[in-house]
Amino acid sequence: MNNFVYRNPTEILFGRGMIAEITTRVPTSAPVLFLYGGGSIKRNGVYDQVKAALKPHRVVEFGGVEANPLYETCLTVVDVVKRERIGFVLAVGGGSVLDAGKFIAAATCFTGADPWDILRTGGSAVKAALPVGAVLTLSATGSEANGNSVISRRATQEKLPFTSSRSFPVFSVLDPETTFTLPQKQVRNGVVDAFAHVMEQYMTYPADAPLQDRLAESVLQTLTEVGPVTLAEPRNYGARASFMWSATLALNTLISCGVPQDWATHMIGHELTAFYGLDHAETLAIVMPGVWQHELAQKKAKLEQYGRRVWNVTSAEAAIESTEAFFNFIGMPTRLSAYKISADEAAEKVKARFAERKVAFGEHGDIGPDAAAAILRLRA
Repeated sequence: MNNFVYRNPTEILFGRGMIAEITTRVPTSAPVLFLYGGGSIKRNGVYDQVKAALKPHRVVEFGGVEANPLYETCLTVVDVVKRERIGFVLAVGGGSVLDAGKFIAAATCFTGADPWDILRTGGSAVKAALPVGAVLTLSATGSEANGNSVISRRATQEKLPFTSSRSFPVFSVLDPETTFTLPQKQVRNGVVDAFAHVMEQYMTYPADAPLQDRLAESVLQTLTEVGPVTLAEPRNYGARASFMWSATLALNTLISCGVPQDWATHMIGHELTAFYGLDHAETLAIVMPGVWQHELAQKKAKLEQYGRRVWNVTSAEAAIESTEAFFNFIGMPTRLSAYKISADEAAEKVKARFAERKVAFGEHGDIGPDAAAAILRLRA
C-alpha cells in the first residue's frame, strides 16, 4: 500500500428532513446563489424545502443547468455571481448541478485570462473558490463529497474534468426521499456510475492493500444488491438510503487511498459524450468491459479476485461477463450499436482527440490514442 494523505472536509447531513439543517450552515453575510437544473425540484417539493430553509438569507436563483453542464451556461452564471456579489453557492440537484456549482465557484475567483484553463489544467489553476454547499437529489457521481467536476464545452465538443481541494462542498444534504420520483433511467445511470467509480480505483493490480480492496468490494456488493431494488421499488427508503450512501462512498476519496487508479474508462467515455451526447453512465457501461478486455493480461489477477468475491466466478473472462450481465439486467446497454454509433468512427474520433492532447491513461499510463481506438472497436 502506497503512502497517502487523506483529507475530506465535507460535512454530510444524511436522512429525512435534513434540508432544514442548511439554515444555520449557509452564511447570511452575503447573497446566496441557489443553483438548480430543470423543474423536477419544484415538482417533488425540494424547491419549497430549500426556499424555506433559506428564508433568512438573500437569495439569487438560477435554474437551467444542463445534464452535462455547459461551460457557456456556467460563464453566464459567473456574470450573475459577480454582479450580485454572491458569497455562497448552493447547488441543488444531481451531480451535474453540483459540478456546475463547483466550476462557477472557482471561475468567479479565477484571475487568469481564460476560465477554460481551470479545465485544461485539470484544476491546478484553481487558487481560490467561493464556498459551495449541496442538496443532492440524484445519487451517482459522488460530487457531494469530493473536489471533482466535469464540464462540457459546446463550441469545441469537449468534455474535461478538474479537481481541487478548494472545490469540496462545505456540506452536503443527502435525503433519500428526494430521489423517490426520479425516472428509472436516471436511477439506472446512477447505479452504473457509482459502480464504475469504484472500479476505476479498484480494477488495477494487487497492491498489498487488503482493507482498501474489501472496502471497494463491499460497495460493489451493496450496489448489486440494492440497485435492482431501487429500480423495482422507487419508494423503498432503506434501499434508496443504502444506494445513496454507496454512491457517496464510491468517490469520496476514501477507497482510493494508497492504491493505484485507472480512469481510462472515464476519459474515453467523456469523449463519447462530447461527440455523441450519450449520458455519462451510458458511456461507462460501454467502455469499461472493453478496457478490461484490452488490458486482460495486466488486470487478470484483480479481475479473478473481483470475480470470486463479488460474483462467485473463477475466471477473469467470467468476471467481465458477469458485469455486463448485471448492467443489462438493470436495463443498461453495453454496446455502441445500441445507440447506432459506428465503433470504427468513434474509435477514430477518440484516437484523434487523444493524439491532439498527447494523453495516455490507465494505471500503467499505456492507454493512449491507439489503445483507446482498439478498446472502442471491441465495443461495436
